Amino acid sequence: MYAETSMVLAVMAVVFTLCSWKLKSPEISMVITAIAGALAGRLWFPVRLLVEGTFTYFDVGLIFITASVFINMYSATGAMNALVRKMVDRFYHRKWMLFSILAVIMLIPGALTGAGSVSMFVVGGMIATVLRYMGITSVRTTAFIYVTSMLAAVAPPINLWAMLMAAQANMPYVGFSVPLLAPIFVITVFTVVYLLRGGEPEPKEKILEELPVPPEGMNWFRILAPMLTFLVIVLLSKYMAFSVPTVGLPLNFLISAGVAVLCSPIKRSVGEWGDTVLETMEQVFPLLATVISVGVLVNIMTATGVRGLIAITFVTLPTIFIYLTALFVLPMAQGSLSYGSAIILGTPMIFLFNSVGFNVTIVATALSLMFPIGDCLPPSRISGRVAIEVSGYEGSYMSFLKGIFVPALFMGLVALFMLINANAFKFLVIR
Repeated sequence: MYAETSMVLAVMAVVFTLCSWKLKSPEISMVITAIAGALAGRLWFPVRLLVEGTFTYFDVGLIFITASVFINMYSATGAMNALVRKMVDRFYHRKWMLFSILAVIMLIPGALTGAGSVSMFVVGGMIATVLRYMGITSVRTTAFIYVTSMLAAVAPPINLWAMLMAAQANMPYVGFSVPLLAPIFVITVFTVVYLLRGGEPEPKEKILEELPVPPEGMNWFRILAPMLTFLVIVLLSKYMAFSVPTVGLPLNFLISAGVAVLCSPIKRSVGEWGDTVLETMEQVFPLLATVISVGVLVNIMTATGVRGLIAITFVTLPTIFIYLTALFVLPMAQGSLSYGSAIILGTPMIFLFNSVGFNVTIVATALSLMFPIGDCLPPSRISGRVAIEVSGYEGSYMSFLKGIFVPALFMGLVALFMLINANAFKFLVIR
């Protein structure tokens, strides 16, 4: 049985490698690999298992969609444009304060949607413009956009890597907020200081001329009301659970989107808001495709026994081997498998560290900080390409990788330190 399952794993590995090389699409490659695994495991063409797999992470996909609808409707009101413009106008002469606020603005869309690409699409272009006029070189500007979007994807409330690992390890996705925020704060400060040092800024008036003009009537109440609505509902659901109904993240995002529409100074028709929703679906489709294909692959791996084989193999590995290889293996897996890496490699690691008495919440947090480092690596390179596109970078892709190397390495070392000393950081877990 062990030999047969190992043969199925070998077939899936070869098929995935060939598909990734020829098709350049992790999603299609994962579906084809799942079908090849089913055939190799003598399940033939199991339609039921394939269809069930597409619904494995239905709840995660629903969160993706509703969160993206909220952030795009919020952006469509002009609130993001107004926020960036107000920050530049207010803090132009306090450079480090301005840079810190721009980093926080980059974190917000990705943190609320679980996708760093949303941060790049919504505010990446504007922030790149500000940084260029503040005298920051093109490669550092692009690196800043990428690294902060990477951190945004990891930040709470939605960290998809941690959510997928928690779901597969049968552990609740609770208590992650502070363990995630602490390292993200440290990494963000390092990134701001390292990438945005030096530079001679252009006059403030020139910067403001290049930024989009917010709609008339946009004020602080209209800017903050949708975000505060989301935050208040989350806090009420958490701290008054027996008095206030728990509406869940998808409905919370839709309620907040409704508040954004009501607060919008721009009078738009229902059809125009509908167009925003359609644009959002196009934007979020690659992420949904990834989640669906991951579900298909994991379902077939479970049915053929491959997932169990990988889990047993990892559980029997010495932890020192994980420490020595994690910073290389996990980012490379993310570049090939996208979010599937969290389930295929991350979940067995949680079982391994749980078996030796480590705090699994901290372990999942540390692992979720390592995976996104590989979003710029081949064959997918999705986030890396988006960062280059939105920031208008014209240099080579290799020069971009060199630009992000030091912040990415620092992020990996922070994650590895947390992983090695997981129990020392368990005081951060607040349920």
